[in-house]
Amino acid sequence: MSSLLLFYSVILGAIIGSFLNVVIFRFHTGRSIGGRSSCATCAHRLKWFDLIPIVSFVILGGKCRSCHSRISWQYPLIELLTAAVFFCITANFLENPNTIAEWTVLGFSLVVWPLLIVILGYDLRHKIIPDALVYTVALGTLLFRLIMIAFAGEGGSWIDLLAGPIFFIPFFLLWFLSNGRWMGLGDGKLSLGIGWLLGMYGGISALVFGFWAGAIVGLFLVAITSVQSRLKRGSKAVTMKSELPFAPFLIAGMCAVQFFNFSLFAGL
Repeated sequence: MSSLLLFYSVILGAIIGSFLNVVIFRFHTGRSIGGRSSCATCAHRLKWFDLIPIVSFVILGGKCRSCHSRISWQYPLIELLTAAVFFCITANFLENPNTIAEWTVLGFSLVVWPLLIVILGYDLRHKIIPDALVYTVALGTLLFRLIMIAFAGEGGSWIDLLAGPIFFIPFFLLWFLSNGRWMGLGDGKLSLGIGWLLGMYGGISALVFGFWAGAIVGLFLVAITSVQSRLKRGSKAVTMKSELPFAPFLIAGMCAVQFFNFSLFAGL
């Protein structure tokens, strides 16, 4: 039974991931999210068999059936990511499915994580986090924390309720003092959701993981693009002043804590 549920969770995740791609590409463009999908190059209306998550991309070789232009790798990657996240959500739930707390975590995770994936994809494409998405995550996770404290009996101390605002303050100061050059305010708004979803200890672990990952990837990009710019004229190098989307690293930290039990306080 558990294996079957995990299998279905992957299928459902891939299907939802396909829809999340539509949201990422069309959000703030004036296009209806509910409209028919079409090729971004030739505007050819896609048939149902061109829209099977992951499978269609593989069968078509990553190209449009009509004009043979390249299809963005974002499509299968977001579908795979969503499938993996839904698998992890279900696996965590199946470890102890008989408590109110686990049912609460399951319900809110199935709502919050798709929003986080949209934020991740949108930030990678546009280097900005839409307020509508991040405020929804913040409100949803605040409600989650209140329910955990009031009804589930496993919400931790009330300090977990303060975790969101406490995390927001340093992000706000970095944004304010640098006039947005060091840190975007959207990342601070996202930290509210991190604190309320994961609590104080989990939130700190997620933030530290995110900063570590961001620093490592940033330094790697600086090194690689610096070499490329010297070998190939005209190629643009990433520098320490280059803008790097930070939300994906914060969300990776959330994933590490919630699904893989990463913690800086494991021995405490």
